[in-house]
Amino acid sequence: MESEAVIKFRDGTIIADGKTIDAKSLPWNEHASFKGVYLKHLVKGELTGGRLSCHLIQIKAGHAIGDHLHPDKWELHEIIEGSGTGVVNGEEIAYTPGVMSVIPEGISHKVIAGQREMYLLAKFVPALL
Repeated sequence: MESEAVIKFRDGTIIADGKTIDAKSLPWNEHASFKGVYLKHLVKGELTGGRLSCHLIQIKAGHAIGDHLHPDKWELHEIIEGSGTGVVNGEEIAYTPGVMSVIPEGISHKVIAGQREMYLLAKFVPALL
């Protein structure tokens, strides 16, 4: 069952550039490379002039966002539900609600969900999409 925090982000309101967007109307997208990973693109770069994007990410239990890097983007992970492990530049971090992990551009990282699904906000500067 999803926590109140996940429901609020999943179904909340986004206000950007004078526009109001109902997050509930935004689709979940299956990750192109990582099975069991879904993204809801809350704020796309088109709303921020390409400067920032924010994505609600769901990782099913026992699945992972595999090792990858973003050569020209900083990333911030904010864990909102579930638990697992983040690996940033080879260093393991316990990912639990309330943990934030800053990932500089060009640094290898991955996220592994634990025994239940995990939700996190991933924010990118400049925008991912």
